[in-house]
Amino acid sequence: MFAYIIRRLFILVPTLLGVSLIVFLMLRLTPGDPAELLLGERATEKSLQEVREHLGLNEPLHVQYGMFMKRLMKGDLGETIFTRQKVWIEIKQRFPATMELAVCALFLSCVFGVVLGIISATKQYSIFDYLSMLGALAGVSMPIFWLGLVLMLFFSVNLGWLPISGRLSVATTLEVITNFYVIDAILTKNWLALKDALWHLIMPSVTLSTIPTAIIARMTRSSMLEVLRQDYIKTAKAKGLSKFKVVYKHALRNALIPVVTTIGLQFGVLLCGAILTETIFAWPGVGKWMYDAVMQRDYMVIQGGTLIIATIFIVINLFVDLLYAVINPKISIR
Repeated sequence: MFAYIIRRLFILVPTLLGVSLIVFLMLRLTPGDPAELLLGERATEKSLQEVREHLGLNEPLHVQYGMFMKRLMKGDLGETIFTRQKVWIEIKQRFPATMELAVCALFLSCVFGVVLGIISATKQYSIFDYLSMLGALAGVSMPIFWLGLVLMLFFSVNLGWLPISGRLSVATTLEVITNFYVIDAILTKNWLALKDALWHLIMPSVTLSTIPTAIIARMTRSSMLEVLRQDYIKTAKAKGLSKFKVVYKHALRNALIPVVTTIGLQFGVLLCGAILTETIFAWPGVGKWMYDAVMQRDYMVIQGGTLIIATIFIVINLFVDLLYAVINPKISIR
């Protein structure tokens, strides 16, 4: 298994190199001048040239890419064009917000998706089966930005039950330790801040979890139906085992292998898909930060954020592959 991990980590290098090259070229081919966005439309040509020279934008593309890779080899993702802050520092400040939102959304997706899938498979062709799969189809089809706006209009504007944006209310104070507000509230025993942080998480996490919930539910149902038709399940039923033991002890563990793959991939998707959700709910995470960077043509932010997300995605896939051997000992990792 150790040799397998080393091989996968070696694959990480050319993958990230390819990602960095594609993002670099796409950004340079996108219309828009960072210098003009920084100085404004009324800036003189001399001022624009000075800014372009300072940012290295006057250099040929291969020279700009070489400069970027040279900094990257030293662990430097560059500086943001507008704030002149190190990209790595900006990511470190905002990533906990994105991770907190993604973990909460994944938790909701796993709980509701797996439960709906199991019940649909054990009650195939029932009313519940049809309704849950119809709901899953609707969940996949609904655009995130539309659902987010509908939830805001209904629960925040009309009913006033939930906060409309942000991570904490203005009146709530919290001592920040890890920048994960839920964890920080627990560590400092600030239960008012904990309640407020969880209250702010509800709408964004529900919005973000709709598509993964639908996909996990459909995959769980399909995998469970396949396993329930196996001979060893029929043998377990013939021995007089209860339905609960047959489903949850014998069938579910074998059915979880493709479901775990789906969950792992969906976590990576959640980190990427958080861009829309964070923008709608003004959630101060990496997603909104990268959205603002795209609008401002801040090359360094987009390149650094994309590389971080790509790295996380690859590491999650490696973790999922290793988890196979834990779920099913018959699988060997080589």
